[in-house]
Amino acid sequence: MQLVVEEVRCWLVDIPTIRPHKLSMATMGSQTLMIVQLRCQNGIQGWGEGTTIGGLSYGPESPEAMRITVERYVAPLLIGQPLSGVAALAEKLAVLRGNNFAKSAVETAFLDAYGKLVGLPVAALLGGARHQTLPALWTLASGNTDKDIDEARALLESGRHHAFKLKIGAGDLHSDVAHAIRIKQALGDAIHVHVDVNQGWTMAQALAAIPRLQAAGITLIEQPTALEDIDQLVDLAKRFAVTLLADEAVTDAKQGLALIRQGFSGAFALKIAKAGGPFQALKLAHVAEAAGISLYGGTMLEGTIGTVAALHAWSTLDLEWGTEMFGPLLLKDDVVVHPLTYQQGHLSLPSGNGLGIEIDEDKLMHYARSA
Repeated sequence: MQLVVEEVRCWLVDIPTIRPHKLSMATMGSQTLMIVQLRCQNGIQGWGEGTTIGGLSYGPESPEAMRITVERYVAPLLIGQPLSGVAALAEKLAVLRGNNFAKSAVETAFLDAYGKLVGLPVAALLGGARHQTLPALWTLASGNTDKDIDEARALLESGRHHAFKLKIGAGDLHSDVAHAIRIKQALGDAIHVHVDVNQGWTMAQALAAIPRLQAAGITLIEQPTALEDIDQLVDLAKRFAVTLLADEAVTDAKQGLALIRQGFSGAFALKIAKAGGPFQALKLAHVAEAAGISLYGGTMLEGTIGTVAALHAWSTLDLEWGTEMFGPLLLKDDVVVHPLTYQQGHLSLPSGNGLGIEIDEDKLMHYARSA
């Protein structure tokens, strides 16, 4: 069946976070969601989201740039063109270089609309869901050790989360390591804790810090060095028993294959935004699976639309390291009618055709920028 797009619309939506969220490159007090709507023939609507961290602090695409890309360059490629599936969409978008975050929003909206057209959930379009619930950790990023410990204990007691990630790399090396070790010791051996350095260390700093973190029981260390220093990441993964997680260093299947060929033996963080969409992210996942590389479902701190899109993709995989799809919980509000369900350390995949979510257009207009 063919889907014909008649109109493409975009909004920039600013939503406050429940607390400051400290990363190595920025401290977030709000999140900007770039929302895409595809209006198609037969009254079908598809919704997508493009989200990054800290404006241009994380990468080369800002929410404002994503909107311009979609409105000025993507929309003319799609409007009035019959598309038979996500592969046909990818062929259209291939004429545009880069801009994977914007492409991810469009691919998500297309999958949502196409799923509604054919009467299937997005997961079915991507190969079929193997899991209806997925583990979801919580990131401790207040910047204060005692606050993070109290927050983790409260979440464990409530049952909402059973595993945690720590954001480090912005401060003094020894203080960051001591912070991580204290939290791990407070939570105990049974609780999975991993750290995300967000490219914050030099090779010398990584060599000093990783043995201490490994000895303390930290089980996963995410992107310790700069994304372009591939040789260092490969070397660190070979030196230590603790698993090194490549995030910014591996965006798509081509980069994943190159990293594997260089001898990387850690794990890959999947993100639909950096790959160019759920369908594109699964190409990287399948390369990793073929090479015996373990997988982790990552987030760009998306709201519900982007989070659900990723969940549909992740549900088709076996993710050894689980997911961090907690983005909607970090926001004080969202633009959907029904929030996602988080309980017993897991997140449930919505049912229904397409993404399986309903947009609250009143909230969308409330939070959308006026210009």
